[in-house]
Amino acid sequence: MSEFLMEKLQLDLGYTFLNPDLPVQALTHKSYSNECRESDVGHNERLEFLGDAVLELAVSDLIYRMYPDIPEGGLTRIRAEVVCEKGLNRIAVRLNLGPGLRLGRGEEKCGGRSKASLLSDALEALIGAVFLEGGFLAACQLVKKVFTPDLERSANLRYGTDYKTALQENLQARFGRLPEYQLIQIDGPDHGRVFTIQVSFDGRELGCGEGSSKKQAEQNAASEALLHSFVVGLEEIDD
Repeated sequence: MSEFLMEKLQLDLGYTFLNPDLPVQALTHKSYSNECRESDVGHNERLEFLGDAVLELAVSDLIYRMYPDIPEGGLTRIRAEVVCEKGLNRIAVRLNLGPGLRLGRGEEKCGGRSKASLLSDALEALIGAVFLEGGFLAACQLVKKVFTPDLERSANLRYGTDYKTALQENLQARFGRLPEYQLIQIDGPDHGRVFTIQVSFDGRELGCGEGSSKKQAEQNAASEALLHSFVVGLEEIDD
């Protein structure tokens, strides 16, 4: 990797390596190491192994803090959508890791620089290298800087406006039962109706919302329940 690309990569990662050999090793595929005559040329498999474990914990910690209202099942899905080969490849391409990979002749001819498997492994290896040199805090800071846009996109697509789903999954996960929605009022003329919906759980009102349709009113009721810490007082309910 050229000095310019390395400087750009470190800027994008938000981390400057003290040991320049670490990022080089993280970007070295086994095919290169096998073909190189230098016996001390290492490849990235061990760093990828380490980075894989660090990434899962760092992302879990990040989304746990970012989304206090999303239940365990939802957090698991958000993490799985980003921390997978497809998600990691998207980030690796954004970081322009391809040109920096060290590949054997066979992998080079087969288009290894654009292979999702190689790029995702290299990204995990870089995270492992940062952890090895800078510790878990440095790795977490890298993950927050690099992964937050993709995590937010995943969360918004799944929960950005679907408050009913978030509320339902939370209560289902905690208590094994679903909330109930009740139409309590209709106001306005035929061309401008306003519906008022109340959401409750085991006879307790969690929120109330208005909307120009029943569906919108239900979403607003669920949103109010989430925004006003609906779980207060529910912990004593037995499953």
